[in-house]
Amino acid sequence: MFVVATAGHVDHGKSTLVRALTGMEPDRWAEERRRGMTIDLGFAWTTLPSGGTVAFVDVPGHERFVPNMLAGVGPVPAALIVVAADEGWMPQSAEHLAALDALGVAYGLLAVTRADLADPGPATARARAEIAETSLGAVPAVAVSALTGAGLPQLRAALDRLAAQLPAPALDDPVRLWVDRSFTVRGSGTVVTGTLGAGRLRVGDELELAGADEPVRVRGLHSLGEARPEAAAVARVAVNLRGTPRDRLGRGDALLTPGRFHHTDLVDVRLAGDPAADLPATLTLHVGSAAVPVRVRPLGPDTVRLRLARPLPLLVGDRALLRDPGRHHVSGGVRVLDVAPPPLGRRGAAAARAQVLAELDGRPDLAGELRRRRLIRAGALIRMGVPVHAEPVAGDWLADPAHWRRLGEQLTEEVARHAREHPLEPGMPVDALRQRLALPDRVLVEALVRPPLRIHAGRVGAASANALPEPVALAVQRVRAEYGDRPFRAPEADRLVDLGLGPREIGAAVRAGALLRLADNVVLLPDALDDAVRVLAGLPQPFTLSAARQALDTTRRVAVPLLELLDRRGATRRLPDDARIVVT
Repeated sequence: MFVVATAGHVDHGKSTLVRALTGMEPDRWAEERRRGMTIDLGFAWTTLPSGGTVAFVDVPGHERFVPNMLAGVGPVPAALIVVAADEGWMPQSAEHLAALDALGVAYGLLAVTRADLADPGPATARARAEIAETSLGAVPAVAVSALTGAGLPQLRAALDRLAAQLPAPALDDPVRLWVDRSFTVRGSGTVVTGTLGAGRLRVGDELELAGADEPVRVRGLHSLGEARPEAAAVARVAVNLRGTPRDRLGRGDALLTPGRFHHTDLVDVRLAGDPAADLPATLTLHVGSAAVPVRVRPLGPDTVRLRLARPLPLLVGDRALLRDPGRHHVSGGVRVLDVAPPPLGRRGAAAARAQVLAELDGRPDLAGELRRRRLIRAGALIRMGVPVHAEPVAGDWLADPAHWRRLGEQLTEEVARHAREHPLEPGMPVDALRQRLALPDRVLVEALVRPPLRIHAGRVGAASANALPEPVALAVQRVRAEYGDRPFRAPEADRLVDLGLGPREIGAAVRAGALLRLADNVVLLPDALDDAVRVLAGLPQPFTLSAARQALDTTRRVAVPLLELLDRRGATRRLPDDARIVVT
């Protein structure tokens, strides 16, 4: 299907032409037919000579209904510009053309109507000259008369040629269906209509209603008046939603593929039209079928920040337009550069931001986004409309390569600094490192750790498990020299102090496996456990605490916690009479 929107001044015969081409009545309201003036959007379709189908979104031409016109044009890829031969180029012709230009519509056709009432030549020449200065460029022109039928075959052929020029729709893209109409059908419930510009819709699909937390499900699909199991872009569709009240959505809302769009009320854009500095403080942003008031903050000569009155599902590269409804004036088209811009709190931040935006062209760029954002989740980029084809550095986190290298160097420096300032600690806590490096997730810290560093017990330190600060290592050597031939004698508290082993030093030695802690201020050399088992195994089984103490040549202060530790480790087993046996 090929979808085209009409455009042109009021009473130049847009609806009459659509009626003549399709045999269908595009004006839905009785008042429209009574007054002979389109007020709201109309829809009709017909088969072209090639066998393809063209669907028309017929828009109102009166200046009071420009917002309705923009709701119909916004999602449509091509335009049929209508100018009456007997009146020629008129004010709403110019405003509609300015809107098409602002939205970047690049495909179109000129129909000069009422050719039976006046020579179409002058109107055609003026209209083509005006159109040539816009994004549409040079367009074919056909003179027609809906009354006599003259030129209608040529117009149908021209529509066929226009359809062939359109780029292939992006069928694998996510769905963003801007709602231009919603109503209730008895027995079916809520129905919405719109132009499906990309992706596919299927009966049973679960979608997301922009701005709502609840999913909605497709109960039924219609296109060109027929029920269908599936609709593919580009198409006019009517979507029956299961269990969704009519008052939950209307024109300007959007149905979305879940998880694929970023809802934002703050965007940075490039403006084509009035100078940014000349814009009023408030305007209306028209995008898709939505019209949302915005506050305007100029940043650079052609870049502005827009604060939206309500969040919209926008992507990098989206086209929209700014309009001053009070002056009935299109201020210009905008290209979305950033849907998640940084705050501008510091002095000079706006000027610095303008320099960044000056380098952007509105085309999604993964390398550029990573360079600017440094670290970001892949899902967040996808919801901004940025294709992701890079491997995450950790989890679903993506990083700018240069920034990632700098983080690795900084981590090494922070761990070394911590070791100097806290020589008795086995490493720097992961969470402290995360805060020092200003990282949003501890998995990023873990991914940055490289040999000779390692993570052990929630800390990042030297890879060697036996690494000890020099003062502690010397103290342990003194213990080994003094007690090596008496492995089950533990230094008294005052002797530990003399040896240079306070609580922190003992803790560092125990963590490194250089000492074995039995109880507070009761430490042995680390191989004492295995030696004790060998000695105790040589005793008559079972054995008592007293027998163990004598065999080990130690005191009750050491023997009691030593045997309890052996019990916990399963090397010995305590019997009901408090005797023990060695478990072989």
